[in-house]
Amino acid sequence: MITESQIAQMITDAKKSTKERKFKQAVELIMVFRDIDVKKGFAINETVQLPKKMNQSSSICVIASGDLGVKAKSANADLVVDSTQVSQMGSNKRESRKLINGYDFFLADTSVMANVGKTLGQFMGPRGKMPTPLPFNAPIESILERFRSSIRVRLKNSLSLACKIGDETMSDEDLVANANAVIGTIEKKLPSGDKNIKKIMIKTSMGKIIKPIQPGTK
Repeated sequence: MITESQIAQMITDAKKSTKERKFKQAVELIMVFRDIDVKKGFAINETVQLPKKMNQSSSICVIASGDLGVKAKSANADLVVDSTQVSQMGSNKRESRKLINGYDFFLADTSVMANVGKTLGQFMGPRGKMPTPLPFNAPIESILERFRSSIRVRLKNSLSLACKIGDETMSDEDLVANANAVIGTIEKKLPSGDKNIKKIMIKTSMGKIIKPIQPGTK
């Protein structure tokens, strides 16, 4: 299995090997798997809270009205929409897709979950973005804070996945911590744990894929 020092070295090499761009490049973790039959429906759709905050937080849309909607706005959710607005969007495929593609996570008042599923479920489901239910007395501030520092990791019909663990301005130590959080979460979801992981690699947005250097090689 890959070691923490190998992950750290890949992150360092990925940063060094990429050309300077006019934008902040993401640092991505790539995992390739083996001995998994994805044709039989094996899939992963996990929310992973990263231990080290990324400079750009995940965006969150809250679907709620009344007191919960007010609290969500006060807690600075990126967008708050009510059930009526959701129904209106549901009749407009373009607007529905625009909404769903525009946010990383969706949270919804339990009282509107049925309506959300009916109107937007056909768009949210395939993207793995069905809302997380929010009870009326949910501690919205802490929930939003948790999702802001989280990423979604998906595996479907493929033996590989890639996800953002931060950006090139973050320290190597923080990026290693985030990489370990993702790897640890995915391992627990695999039939045979780390035995199902064939390789782990790192790259920046526009950089080349960096593979681990095996001990004793250069």
